[in-house]
Amino acid sequence: MTTDSTKEPAVAGPSAFSSLRKAFVFMRPYKKQIFLATVALVFTAAVTLALVQFVRVIVDVGFVAGSSQSLGLAIAGFLVVAIIQAFGTFARFYWVSWLGERVTADIRTAVFSHLMTLHPGYFEENLSGEIQSRITTDTTLLQTVIGSSVSVALRNFLMMIGGTLFLFITNPKLTSIVMICIPLVIGPIMIFGRKVRQLSRSSQDEIANVGAYVGESIQHIKTVQAYTHQQANEQAFSDHVESAFNVALARIMSRSVLITIVITLVFGAVAAMIWVGGQDVINGRMSAGELTAFVVYAVIVASAVGAISQVIGDLQRAAGATERLMELLHAPSDIVTPAQPRAFATPFRGEIVLDSLRFCYPSRPQTAALDGLSLHVRAGSSVALVGPSGAGKSTLFDMLLRFYDPQQGSVQVDGIDIRELDLLDLRRRFAIVSQQPAMFTGNVRDNIRYGRPDATDAEVEAAAQSAFASEFIEQLPQGYDSFLGEAGIRLSGGQKQRIAIARAILRDAPILLLDEATSALDAESERKVQMALDALMHNRTTLIIAHRLATVKNVDTIVVMEAGKVVAQGSHQQLLNSSPLYANLAALQFAPSGQTQ
Repeated sequence: MTTDSTKEPAVAGPSAFSSLRKAFVFMRPYKKQIFLATVALVFTAAVTLALVQFVRVIVDVGFVAGSSQSLGLAIAGFLVVAIIQAFGTFARFYWVSWLGERVTADIRTAVFSHLMTLHPGYFEENLSGEIQSRITTDTTLLQTVIGSSVSVALRNFLMMIGGTLFLFITNPKLTSIVMICIPLVIGPIMIFGRKVRQLSRSSQDEIANVGAYVGESIQHIKTVQAYTHQQANEQAFSDHVESAFNVALARIMSRSVLITIVITLVFGAVAAMIWVGGQDVINGRMSAGELTAFVVYAVIVASAVGAISQVIGDLQRAAGATERLMELLHAPSDIVTPAQPRAFATPFRGEIVLDSLRFCYPSRPQTAALDGLSLHVRAGSSVALVGPSGAGKSTLFDMLLRFYDPQQGSVQVDGIDIRELDLLDLRRRFAIVSQQPAMFTGNVRDNIRYGRPDATDAEVEAAAQSAFASEFIEQLPQGYDSFLGEAGIRLSGGQKQRIAIARAILRDAPILLLDEATSALDAESERKVQMALDALMHNRTTLIIAHRLATVKNVDTIVVMEAGKVVAQGSHQQLLNSSPLYANLAALQFAPSGQTQ
């Protein structure tokens, strides 16, 4: 169920290190914190190695020599160093964890900011649930690696290097036994590491599919229950979960085999080393304290190697997650602002010219949504777009807002091709009311203020009154502060539409796009809102998508569309006489005789 057409197969792609390096770029601004964490890391590793020397002294001077005073001094020194190590561990844990949380937050912000710039066509090809999974689940995994696993890996690497040096210093002959096992340990890590990364990428993809399916089912829960589709949804979800489980099981098996091999080899070497060292102690060639210190160092090195092999599995998982995040972060947008955008002249007029537009949606490249469409909308005029479903009316709005670029032709606003304009500057000139208006999680005031974030409470309430929304808003439990629920689930369709109209009124843009803006209203509400819209449309360029012709009889021009083309335009009466399609639409909506009411 992979939906991202740009994904590489799990078996291909960059190395784990190169994938993670892209994430570690986000650590560059925090050099001070990295320095503090590194100092604490090195310090604690050094102190841990130093503690072993106190163990040697305790054994040789305290136990073997039988000196209580020397034993007391050695133990006192041991405790002092242990306390110092505790403070160093505090500093290491704090700063490493801080880096993990900070970098994760920055990556999430960067990915989300980039998503907000991508053209809508990208989201036709990628499930929103899977994108959410990448921003949440994948970044959480990355946070664990940066804030924990990397620290553990570096600390154990230092312990392994330092422990190996002390091993050579203590007894070179025994150290050679430990060294023999290093190639035997590195081999399995290299072999299994790549497989773990591949399975980790697949596991994250499957988890994303699970999240996407949950989000989709919850979002459409009324439809699910209305069609008694619960059992089928449960089975489909179970299949997704089992698929994710099976991939995770394969990953766990690979990691388990890796860890088992490493631990067996390492501690086998330790056992052999203890046997040889024990013979030397028995024969008087080394002291008991030296052997004890050597064993402790060997255990430290062995544990470090085992820990590193386990951390490598975490790093491989993080590499898979990083690949998915970087795909989002570097996903190209088909719609971008030019390097040197042109600016509108002052004052802005709002004239629109559509010239020979041809456009096919990315998901339907063989079907033209607009086919050679041309249209001239005078500044300050009102134009209604009518026609059957699929005629291209909503697509025309998408073209004006530059959600997509046409394959042929151009869209001009005030004589400038919109591809030459700054996207933000262009879209600030528009206010839109959709047939199914978007409601965002938050309260009423937040949703109206979406039209102009810097608006005052008084301006928000004035816009609501103009949209005849204040009556029902004031009857809500907390009035303008009432929480609307996800996607405005606590409001009716008509209430949502009046909130959206208030949002457009507050925006006060020079061009209005009304997509069936009164379709969800009852007759009385429609009359009131139409009055508000009539006042709002004054001296503004207005394009109206309408299925009910009675709402647009008085606009300046009615444009009849069919199959992505303009087939007729004129006034209501002109079109009744000259356009069979419009006359048929009018006959269906007005009196049976075809006469207007």
